[in-house]
Amino acid sequence: MTVNKKIYFASDQHFGAPTAKQSREREIKFVRWLDFVKTDAEAIFLLGDLFDFWFEYKKAVPKGFVRVLGKLAELSDSGIKVYFFVGNHDLWMQSYFEEELAIPVFYKPKEFIFNNKTFLIGHGDGLGPGDKGYKRMKKVFTNPFSKWLYRWLHPDIGIRIAQYLSLKNKLISGAEDVKFLGEENEWLVQYSKKKLAEKSYDYFVFGHRHLPLEIQISKKVKYVNTGDWITHFTYAVFDGEQLTLKKYN
Repeated sequence: MTVNKKIYFASDQHFGAPTAKQSREREIKFVRWLDFVKTDAEAIFLLGDLFDFWFEYKKAVPKGFVRVLGKLAELSDSGIKVYFFVGNHDLWMQSYFEEELAIPVFYKPKEFIFNNKTFLIGHGDGLGPGDKGYKRMKKVFTNPFSKWLYRWLHPDIGIRIAQYLSLKNKLISGAEDVKFLGEENEWLVQYSKKKLAEKSYDYFVFGHRHLPLEIQISKKVKYVNTGDWITHFTYAVFDGEQLTLKKYN
């Protein structure tokens, strides 16, 4: 890492929900945060569900989000490294970010090393034990044939249907899903411990839970969940030595 530079992590903005007006307000706030961190950012990791729904047709993408997309293009063009991990709401991301914004897109957790600290980074959906219903559903949604069939819907119809179903998703509206379950019941904590048995890591960084969490898995290993930009407006920052959670006001 460059001296005096930092690495930032944020997730679960769900732009597009629950209404256009409320989404716009949160989008403007997130763009202000991007302006805030760009002064010392070496890299910015977006850990999924930036949009409440995203589907790329060959010649069309969902309307809107011009402020955040423009800001990400500006940051990428300025030389700040931006990385995007697809979430369960924008898992139909294809090549748009890479071609238009020069932002690499990842579909699975990926390892990074910064200042000799090893990170495992991802969105977090479908990892760890349990949640078998979602795991089966994800296999259907990510199947190339399923995506091919969906593309036959006119975008006005396909996007409207998906937005309606996405708003019904309990991850954005269910209070029961944003309560701490206890370390032994947090699936991503269990996943991190399993990975730690296979290889040494310093930090596990995920989103998806909509709950800001810092859990010391061992004396030298920390699990961090970045929370969301619906209720908490939290993010994680690595200063070259320590990874911490912060709230943007």
